[in-house]
Amino acid sequence: MTSLPPAVIPDTSLAVVLVSNGPGELATWVRPIAESLHRSILMRPRAASSPIDLRLVLVPCPNATGQEADAARRWIQFEQITPANQFWNLLFFPRRYGPWPRQGVVVFLGGDQFWSVLLSGRLGYRHLTYAEWVARWPRWNDCIAAMSPKVRDQLPRRFRERCTVVGDLMADLSCLARAEAPLPQGDWVALLPGSKRAKLCVGVPFLLEAADRLARLRPGCRFLLAVAPTTSVKELESFMSSSNPIAAAYRSAIAMVRPAELDQPWRRLITRAGTVIYLQEDHPAHGPLSQCDLALTTVGANTAELGALGLPMIVIVPTQHLAVMQAWDGWIGLLARLPGLRWCIGVLLSAWRLRRHGFLAWPNISAGRMVVPERVGSISPQDIANEASAWLESPERLMGLREDLRSLRGQPGAVSALVQQVRRLLPKALGAF
Repeated sequence: MTSLPPAVIPDTSLAVVLVSNGPGELATWVRPIAESLHRSILMRPRAASSPIDLRLVLVPCPNATGQEADAARRWIQFEQITPANQFWNLLFFPRRYGPWPRQGVVVFLGGDQFWSVLLSGRLGYRHLTYAEWVARWPRWNDCIAAMSPKVRDQLPRRFRERCTVVGDLMADLSCLARAEAPLPQGDWVALLPGSKRAKLCVGVPFLLEAADRLARLRPGCRFLLAVAPTTSVKELESFMSSSNPIAAAYRSAIAMVRPAELDQPWRRLITRAGTVIYLQEDHPAHGPLSQCDLALTTVGANTAELGALGLPMIVIVPTQHLAVMQAWDGWIGLLARLPGLRWCIGVLLSAWRLRRHGFLAWPNISAGRMVVPERVGSISPQDIANEASAWLESPERLMGLREDLRSLRGQPGAVSALVQQVRRLLPKALGAF
């Protein structure tokens, strides 16, 4: 595959192309980097007269939802967004997606690193990879931005000079989030039922009943449900209806959804038991989430976000529902979704995964030890409500857990450092802007 021949565009035009995949990477890596790039460089679409534009290319990923492009459009950060289902067409026929400047930089921020290698080669652009754990294609990278020195030390010696340790991009999340408006006083519990249907069908009824039971134990407790950008409140309601067989195993139900009011910035979901659950529909919800006292969450990339925000959490995997096995990420999740064999494979994977799962939450995986509690097995909403109440009754324990989570992420500044790497790769003509 050869690079794209020069198009009829002035030589001064440039493009910065961010490559990513799923909702977690978009919220925690892509959005902060895009915002910082716009602050550092005048770029389209924010600066209409600039010869530089910022683009987003989404790549194929089994853990993506298909709604990532729509979520990114709402941020008004990108001159052009290419959905994942158009990636191969873009690779082979880039001019179908408009003119491409002769010069630019491709920045890998999630997915399979090989896709960004192919894209940078096709466009003839320079290439930078943000490597969280390992840089897989150092030969074809002009620059590698590493999360830690371990990434650099794994590289062959001849490529180490291309690698700069910038730190953990997610370490900046808590600093950015604290700038947002404060929540009203009280004990706030965040509910994160997931972003994929396989998780939502269990997570929504389970967490709503857990909220009802926790409200009985602690009447002053307030709840904030973060609605993922790949779902909607209407869809959440459907998971509490007869269309979701798992909902029949739980007592809670939705009585109504009330609109936002002048003194209430969120819509409110009211359960039949009278529990008020505020609906955070703006994404990402880092500001409100960072101010909560505790989160009840399903397993997934959201545990990395919560860890970066320093938010104590209880990670829940209720395996009494066979369908929950469809929520495993990676190749395990793909096997569990095979048609015709779903039941049999689900049972086998359940036994194997629960016996040998290791750690499931990202803070625990990163630390190599149990930092946040993981509750895996035949657990009940009452079990989780009891445990959540015990945590809320001990502010000292919660503060200690917050500090542990923050220490795992290191010092902020990685976003700014990576943006500087992008600037260095842009042609010297950039200095005029």
